[in-house]
Amino acid sequence: MTPRYRALLAAAGFLALMLVVVALPGLIAADPLAADPFHVLEAPSGAHWFGTDQLGRDVFDRVVHGARHSLTIAVAATLLAVLCGVLLGMLAGLSHRYADEALARSFDALSAFPLILLALLFIAIAGTGPVSLVVAIGLATLPHYARVVRAQTFVVRQAGYVTQAVAFGHSRTRLVVRHVLPNVLGPVPVLAIMGLGEAILFAAGLSFLGMGTQPPSPEWGAMLSEGRNYLSVAPWVSVIPGVIVTLTVIALTVVGRHLQRRVEGRLA
Repeated sequence: MTPRYRALLAAAGFLALMLVVVALPGLIAADPLAADPFHVLEAPSGAHWFGTDQLGRDVFDRVVHGARHSLTIAVAATLLAVLCGVLLGMLAGLSHRYADEALARSFDALSAFPLILLALLFIAIAGTGPVSLVVAIGLATLPHYARVVRAQTFVVRQAGYVTQAVAFGHSRTRLVVRHVLPNVLGPVPVLAIMGLGEAILFAAGLSFLGMGTQPPSPEWGAMLSEGRNYLSVAPWVSVIPGVIVTLTVIALTVVGRHLQRRVEGRLA
């Protein structure tokens, strides 16, 4: 077995574990909000695998329950970005020249700004909270999917089977639903898997800045923020959630890259 496949298996196994954690956090960990003032900032041990935080809460319990918060936000934001990106990308690719140019320049303008800046701008207007976080990340990452789908739409609309369908007198709606849409979605799932890792990073970063899920909710970014004042005496409060975020993003990237090579025909 090559190192590449060993890395793929490790990444897939980690993601499978994350799915179990998200689906059944209560079977793995206890109440993440339960505080114990007699066990504050305790180092990792047999009693507390990941140690305790400044309120005596078990960091392992909070990391496990925080997976559902963090991944739910990232998945919802990615779904929003994919849905809107596919619709706008197809609309641009199927529209007349001026409408296409207007949409394309809009995608370029949004892409020119740092994604975190766009998300912060939206949250500053709409307010903080999980819903605002989902919409902010979704809107900030939308142009990436829209540009890819637009390019795919240009290719598909010139394909022989589409030309033949037009000659047969099929309606525009039928052309889009039966011929264009299924054939422009090819690269989208792979992009979404890798984009999910990006969304997790953005969600954690915005929550770290106080723009997302607010304490005491056990969200990974919020945990990073809460533990930053204790790095010198209890680094595990922030380091462990940070490591989990990093490993999740790496695992998604490894799996996404593997699927991308398969789609592009570079892997048997």
